Amino acid sequence: MKKREKLEIIRKYYPNALTTIDFMNKIIDYVEEKLDLEPAKIMFADSICSDDVNSIQYPVRTNEFLGPFKMGGLNGFPFTGLTGMQAFASHVPDEGAVFIYYGPHIGVSKEGVIGEINRFGQNKPSGCCGAANGALHKLIDNAIEPGHITEIDYQMNSIEQILFKQKERILNAKIPLYEATEIIYDAIDNRIEELVAATTYNCKYIVLVGGILINSDSDIGSFSSTKKFDVIDLKTGIRENVLAAINH
Repeated sequence: MKKREKLEIIRKYYPNALTTIDFMNKIIDYVEEKLDLEPAKIMFADSICSDDVNSIQYPVRTNEFLGPFKMGGLNGFPFTGLTGMQAFASHVPDEGAVFIYYGPHIGVSKEGVIGEINRFGQNKPSGCCGAANGALHKLIDNAIEPGHITEIDYQMNSIEQILFKQKERILNAKIPLYEATEIIYDAIDNRIEELVAATTYNCKYIVLVGGILINSDSDIGSFSSTKKFDVIDLKTGIRENVLAAINH
């Protein structure tokens, strides 16, 4: 299947989606051309779901950065918290930058079915993101108890609570899983911003890239729909929205 055919499937839901390979190439081009930095001077952290499909479908070019430092747990929420962000910040080269890529993920099969993919070696589709699907089904069944977070399933319970707070918006949506993923993105974005504001970075720039990571079948690959691309110049304190560098 040609790239344009793959994109046609994904862009029915995410019109600005790029293959993750093209997406990462644009990021690297930007930091080299605009920030005048080599990827080897950039400490990379991601806050994406710990689902194995994300490791399998990760672009090889991310290896040009230092890292990655893994911040995300179920569906990408930065469960490593402030300690994780501060640890990551202490690893960055003095004359370099930090690059944080974050967001939830969702599946879109080659048949165009949202919320599922065919994984390597399996003949039947499975849920993606499984945690979001599970939390959504509990929400529909009125099985989420407000404020209920356990030690044994802390991450899943936290995702459930994020969705519970937006119950009516999700259940009234045309595609509830799509809407739930948007809500989880907002929760991740808000937490990343809180963590960045509470952390000291001894480098030149902070690069924040948020979006939806879209997985597809094993022979299709993955895609990224970018929602935020901000660069913070730590010397001047100026924050610039450079999303056009990705979406043009």
